[in-house]
Amino acid sequence: MVKLDGDLDPLWQDLDWAIGQMVIMGWDGTEVTPQIRHLIEEHHLGSILLTAKNLKSAHQTAKLVQELQTIAHQAGHLQPLLIALDQENGGVNSLYDEDYICQFPSAMGQAAAGNADLAYKVAKATATEVSAVGVNLILGPVLDVLTNARYQPLGVRAVGDDPQEVSQYGIAAMNGYKDAGVATCGKHFPSYGNLDFLGSSLDVPIITQTLEELSLSALVPFRNAIATGKLDAMFVGGCGITNPSMNVNHACLSDQVVDDLLRNELGFTGVAISECLEMEALRSEIGVKTGTVMAVEAGCDLVLLCRAYDVQLEAIAGLKLGVENELLTKERIYTSLRRVLKMKNACTSWAKALNPPGISLLSKIHPSHLNLSIKAYDDSITVIRDNEKLLPLNESMHQEEELLLLTPLVKPLPASSLTKNILEAKNKSDSAPSEHDKWIHRDRGVIMSGEGVFRELGRSLARARRGKLLHTSYTANGVRPVHENLIHRASCIVIVTADANRNLYQAGFTKHVSMMCSMLRASGQKKSLVVVAVSSPYDFAMDKSIGTYICTFDFTEMAMAALVRALCGSSRARGTLPGTLRKSRKAVKSRQHWLVEPYDRDRDSNGLNDLLSALARAAAPNHRFLTTTTAHSFEIFNPNIEESHFVVRNSSTQALYGFCATYLTQGTGIIGAIFVDPTKRNVAIGRSLHRRALRALIQKRGTKKIQLGICFPGVFLGIPTDDGGLKTWFSNSGWDLQFPRRLANMVIADLSSWSAPEGLLQSIQRANMSFDLIHGLENAETVLAHVAGNANPEVFELYRLALQETKSCGVVRAKCQRGGLVGTVVICSPGSPVAGYVPALQGGEEVLVGGIIAPVVAPGNGDLLVIQGLALMGLRQNKAHKSGRSVLSWVGEEGMEGLGAMGWEVLEGWEEFTNSVENWQDLA
Repeated sequence: MVKLDGDLDPLWQDLDWAIGQMVIMGWDGTEVTPQIRHLIEEHHLGSILLTAKNLKSAHQTAKLVQELQTIAHQAGHLQPLLIALDQENGGVNSLYDEDYICQFPSAMGQAAAGNADLAYKVAKATATEVSAVGVNLILGPVLDVLTNARYQPLGVRAVGDDPQEVSQYGIAAMNGYKDAGVATCGKHFPSYGNLDFLGSSLDVPIITQTLEELSLSALVPFRNAIATGKLDAMFVGGCGITNPSMNVNHACLSDQVVDDLLRNELGFTGVAISECLEMEALRSEIGVKTGTVMAVEAGCDLVLLCRAYDVQLEAIAGLKLGVENELLTKERIYTSLRRVLKMKNACTSWAKALNPPGISLLSKIHPSHLNLSIKAYDDSITVIRDNEKLLPLNESMHQEEELLLLTPLVKPLPASSLTKNILEAKNKSDSAPSEHDKWIHRDRGVIMSGEGVFRELGRSLARARRGKLLHTSYTANGVRPVHENLIHRASCIVIVTADANRNLYQAGFTKHVSMMCSMLRASGQKKSLVVVAVSSPYDFAMDKSIGTYICTFDFTEMAMAALVRALCGSSRARGTLPGTLRKSRKAVKSRQHWLVEPYDRDRDSNGLNDLLSALARAAAPNHRFLTTTTAHSFEIFNPNIEESHFVVRNSSTQALYGFCATYLTQGTGIIGAIFVDPTKRNVAIGRSLHRRALRALIQKRGTKKIQLGICFPGVFLGIPTDDGGLKTWFSNSGWDLQFPRRLANMVIADLSSWSAPEGLLQSIQRANMSFDLIHGLENAETVLAHVAGNANPEVFELYRLALQETKSCGVVRAKCQRGGLVGTVVICSPGSPVAGYVPALQGGEEVLVGGIIAPVVAPGNGDLLVIQGLALMGLRQNKAHKSGRSVLSWVGEEGMEGLGAMGWEVLEGWEEFTNSVENWQDLA
């Protein structure tokens, strides 16, 4: 028998109990069935997936979940059930109750609003609501990157096609879920963002990108989310993968995907959840028993079986048989068990599970959440083009003129009161779902109906404009005589499309109507045309023949109400195109100019701290240094460095929209920081700050060159190496970026367990190098001369400051056999004044961070050994100061490999650039 570690209760020696914790199951019906009760009581099922088919209202959901948890508690479960839910917002909500549970925009809609902080608030509100009814695991955020976006069925469920933007909004949502006390599950690994439905011999789509291509795009958000350490679980998809290095039929059954890629390469240590193994392709090809064992062998910890009771029993039997056949070891079972129990400990307890706050809490928070919903939808509505100034319609149309609304027959989005009313009033007769629909929705409780989804839109539009409105549907039969008659009557036509790139009849119908309107206008009639895409924004995004084009990103009642407000002028559409489409419009928007003012400490410091907080929330995980950066970090008060900082601000609210820090020393002008509020990007704030900063530096007497990046203060050492978009921005702003100086901050995260590599001390001794530590300026002439001759002028001033801070800083000197100085480095104890200017050295309350800053090594043979020796001496000093972590800041590319061999890891990578002032002669 396997000996259990002290962290596991003896109950888990019974493998039936452990195996019950490794499956997550659902059922159809709004009440507890004998089957689901049997699974919990007799097979010790530890996790439940709820879908829209289980849920009628908030009150019923809370009662249902409480009953499930009570059954588990009475059956002797040591920990509560995981209760999981798809609640992505937009078109994928398993739970909706217009009195208590709010509807919010889809992931792409939230990105269109352009505010990651809003996405955080939406996620927190969503998680707070579902947590109130007993849910403790949200299957989200969606971290897929939409490659070839217009043809992908995942559509608006994803943020967009920009990996960094997907990361930004995905992490904001994840933080919102976590702060509401709910566990998170990123999906769909490795990506559902570029599926090929045509090249697969199986009934599953495939990924054809190489691992290198995936790593550059699709895997970026997953990597960034994992790096935060806050992602509890990962949903591993069931798609195939076909490329030169991998041939996988089902990703969730492959150890290449789960163990190798997800765990070993990306470093994920949480719970891996498989795609539902009830999919027909897997059942017919492999069988559920074998498939369940393969999923666990691959590295999955929770195996999903959505609803078929006989299949669920087959899966449990398969796991038991896998142990008997020694395909699964007991150690493997306990590895998954520990991961699942750890997640449960973080998101639930019996006190919480048996007593969900339910309606009492929901009734209190609903008004504020409803206001948030209205704001989020108003902010998401996007007018991509309005070339003829048709909006608002109340101004471009007379009240007596007729407005025609043409809407497609579509399957409405799930879980809305309107949909439920339609469903109850009319027997549905849906057409067979496409392969896209079957794959992406997986039938998880999506409520479908036929006619009538846009009726309320028509009524609302008629009420809002207080005028005549004609409304009819269109189908794949094209433009019929009834359409032609109505088009001749109306002055303005509004056509609604929903994924026209995949429902091509909608594109054809819209182009036909557009052509008719053009011909009628040519004959002197008033025929305005507005096209509204209520799902994918890509329907007509690039078709400029459609002069007025609006996107809503979903067609829930809340979205349609926001559309009516935008069309009729009661609210202004504020959204922007997501991802690369947004960036493609940057040139148009950049004509705007902003007033730039000098930074005033008394007036602007609080605003700058708020701006830095917003930047930190929106930043990638490897830019954690922003969380410890403050307004104080940029002001160095050095008599030998002239500093001038600039802001773009709202003079009414005192909020800062952008900040730029500049420094001038010994003929070198330096831009040490430039950043913009994440919600205000792409409107030329950065451009205005950049030009003002350059003008101020170039017009200073004696300025010969301009440097981008600075080590004192060491907030931004240059352009982050992982931000190609920022590099493009600077290139477009006149910088020659051909010759970067590559720099890094490096870290040894756990100093207590670090030891010097074998042979390093002997190599230093053989080289006859010696090291000593000095404090104060009295004995520092040779040090300062060495730094002045081998480093930037601001580095010289950093050394002077460190030498003056005799109690907390010092300089390690490296000398050759003849006694000549060959290298120096600054050493800081935790909390030193110098650390205030290098945010990477600030660990907060978590850990004491020792600093090793700005190694300066004279060029020549043995450079690598010198920097290794300086780092070794610095580490010894950090250990003596009781530091738990050591950070080495401003390391040149030439030393990174040797330091990596010592155990240092790159924390942030940068590229510093220096250009002649002649690049910007127009500013002189």
